[in-house]
Amino acid sequence: MKELSIRAISGVVYVLLLIGSLFSEVALAILIGIFGIICLTEFSRLIKLKSYVQYLIFLILYIAFWYLCAQKSINQIGDEAIQILLVITIFVNLILIKDLFTSKRIPLFESKRYIVTAFYLTSGFVFILLVSNYDNAFTPLLLLGSFILIWVNDSAAYMVGKNFGKQKLFPSISPKKTVEGFLGGLFFACVSSYFIALYTETLYFTPWLILAIIISVFGTFGDLIESKFKRQAKVKDSGSIMPGHGGLLDRLDSIIFAAPFIYLFLRIIHF
Repeated sequence: MKELSIRAISGVVYVLLLIGSLFSEVALAILIGIFGIICLTEFSRLIKLKSYVQYLIFLILYIAFWYLCAQKSINQIGDEAIQILLVITIFVNLILIKDLFTSKRIPLFESKRYIVTAFYLTSGFVFILLVSNYDNAFTPLLLLGSFILIWVNDSAAYMVGKNFGKQKLFPSISPKKTVEGFLGGLFFACVSSYFIALYTETLYFTPWLILAIIISVFGTFGDLIESKFKRQAKVKDSGSIMPGHGGLLDRLDSIIFAAPFIYLFLRIIHF
């Protein structure tokens, strides 16, 4: 009972911090940046990267793209920089998906450690920031809607999987995940997309429905990939900053991985 209470309190604090920051563009950018540094620290421990170079890369990329967002009128060079980062990030994420399916272990030679910290984790936070500044305007409700879809998907997948799950999704990586749980999470995320479209008045229902599918699929991939990194590191959680939940990376792994795909879809519907 005590453990459940601690878990609930730390979860509420995390959600309140995020929702509270949505009222200020600067506060949100700072909070995402702090979250990014914490997750980078946890991830560096997982992959045994004992260096400070990844922090320098994070600060350069994050501050540079935060500056672009603050301009509210991104020029051609800035837009091309975003597109280049998007292409590289999606390519690296697809390689990680390939590693999930084909490799017993994710290869982590020295250069790949820097590649994944830069274009998997750091870029993930850059695109979380860009989603909240979609179309040269501060759009916190787009980001909040994406987080809600993540939360609904995760909660529904857990409940459906716990009560009805029989067929394992990736037993070698995450024994508790089931196909029934994944489908349940996807279904309830799709249902919730209607209410997000109705109450946020950001996008129509159809784009939110497609986003629900994108977030459920790639969010699940993100969760599985982080689970594989933890399994290779032989740890249960990425950290202990959130009592009852583990590390912050454990809570943000889905949105980190899904964010570039969310942003790509938003660009497609914009043009």
